[in-house]
Amino acid sequence: MTTDVFALYGTREAEEHPVKLVAGHLSADLANGNLRTIRYDGVEVLRAVSYLVRDRDWGTYSPAIEDLWVEQDNGSFSVRYIARCTGPDDTRLAISVHIAATERELTFEAGALSSTGFETNRCGFCILHPIAGIAGSPAKVEHVDGGVSETRFPDQVAPWQPFKDMRAITHQVLPGVSADCRMEGDTFEMEDQRNWSDASYKTYVRPLALPWPYRIAANELVGQRIVLSIHDTRSGQRPANRADRTIRLEPGEGRGTMPDIGLIVTPEEAKAALVARDLLSDIAPQELLFHFDPDAGHDAQAFRDFAAVAAVHRGRSTLEIALPCKLAPASETHEIARQMQAAGFRPTAILISPSVDRQSTPPGSKWPECPPLEEVYAAAHEAFAGIRIGGGMLSYFTELNRKRVPADSLGFVSHCTNPIVHAADDLSVMQTLEALPFITRSVRAIYGDKPYRIGPSTIPMRQNPYGSRTMDNPAGRRIPMANRDPRHNGRFAEAFALGYAIRVLDANIECLTLSALTGPFGLVAGKGEPTIEGGIRPLFNVVKLLSRLAGTSWRGCTSARPSEILAFQSGPTLHVVNLTAEERGIDFGAFRPASQKGSLTLGAFGSAAIDVAL
Repeated sequence: MTTDVFALYGTREAEEHPVKLVAGHLSADLANGNLRTIRYDGVEVLRAVSYLVRDRDWGTYSPAIEDLWVEQDNGSFSVRYIARCTGPDDTRLAISVHIAATERELTFEAGALSSTGFETNRCGFCILHPIAGIAGSPAKVEHVDGGVSETRFPDQVAPWQPFKDMRAITHQVLPGVSADCRMEGDTFEMEDQRNWSDASYKTYVRPLALPWPYRIAANELVGQRIVLSIHDTRSGQRPANRADRTIRLEPGEGRGTMPDIGLIVTPEEAKAALVARDLLSDIAPQELLFHFDPDAGHDAQAFRDFAAVAAVHRGRSTLEIALPCKLAPASETHEIARQMQAAGFRPTAILISPSVDRQSTPPGSKWPECPPLEEVYAAAHEAFAGIRIGGGMLSYFTELNRKRVPADSLGFVSHCTNPIVHAADDLSVMQTLEALPFITRSVRAIYGDKPYRIGPSTIPMRQNPYGSRTMDNPAGRRIPMANRDPRHNGRFAEAFALGYAIRVLDANIECLTLSALTGPFGLVAGKGEPTIEGGIRPLFNVVKLLSRLAGTSWRGCTSARPSEILAFQSGPTLHVVNLTAEERGIDFGAFRPASQKGSLTLGAFGSAAIDVAL
């Protein structure tokens, strides 16, 4: 079983292990100065309480932690430290933090002070509520004016903030146990982070309707406090919290057909993809998604390169167009069609969207100017007559959820996801898989049985809808919004991709694209890029497997702990994946493995294909 750190993560830089904090039945993990996985009686109450500072591109600062002091005794814990951020032009911000907890109450308070003045898009607390077991459940919200609303956490993904002007929110943790989270020092509001595939509802400071970026004045103290109170009305002895030694799998109810698998090819990587034609034939994806963006300098040469790649590909091709919309859509689409035809490139489908629609429009903001989508789609149908036209968003579900496209004239709708928009630690990235079924169910609620595609969806970010750029990452660290991510090189990405595919099976999607063939998003590492063996990334194995299974029948499986183990059945074979960095035992339940063994141990981020019968 693989234990080499580089083989698992594509980097030898290990994450710092969190400090376990315990106050009786209340526990939390302290990581990089913030709290995550806050539990009461072993049940997750809050996913995180974090003090975050964002730059003008919504990038998250990584403050230097100084003078860290942690004290624990039998029924309480306390933490103190100073966090320091350095911004552009040597501007500085210092945050003084004190965290204290007893079994029934946790307080996290912070004071931010700058000697220079400091520009930021957001500076303050973010509180994350988990989605599993909470989506659709009751909540009581106290507002800053003292009013109280009896409401519910959204079940379908909410495009805009479900709760505003918040002072506190209360929800049930267990029968007889509730949690009240009170927020002081500013006005808070909640957004549904499932829009970005985060597995959480995020309550954050400073309403988005206010201007950003803004400036914290020099020598002006900004103080905030979060108080989590647990109310436990149960009586009698509580059951002991024991983790199962193995995770049980049982046959599920879901059935369907495995989606086609795509690979994205950009003009920058087209020649490299042609060199890797033997690997392309080995994978045999059903679809190649060719990306074309005139605003990025793509021109007629791109179509000549696309035609050469398409000529060695046995499957279908889709041209993804980011339409500039600087001229009339009819003029721009006809010019693209002319260049495409002159190069001898004829895709089987066109996916078209205005270039500006890749930029997110936060609540309270005006959507960027562009022609009506009906005009864009009509121009595409005319310019690319006889070719299937699709629409949606070239960015993320967030934009598709907020700007509902007129889909009647479309052959399919599409969007992407990315797991490092807000956080890039290993746990948060893998947890994004929990949000995918909520996203796909929301798409189905909006667009019915319209053919539906997802991707390209990769761990590295290809385009930042929330700022002017993605983040360069030459050191190969775990950072949000990075255009390169080390885990793409390791077993982590292999497990993530298989887990991704399993999580979206119920949506009956037409095509799933999880990578490129070459480049930083690819299955093949470029010259000088790190990889495990022979230039082939472990992700190759999953994409090839899924491509081989495309069009076959699948049956769902129920996992006792789906955040750790996922599985599906294809024919007589059970495909199982471990989403954790530790060994996990598998109990096959009603499945009868051909080996007659009723259990299996999977290594870190490992997967297995087991022949079974019921």
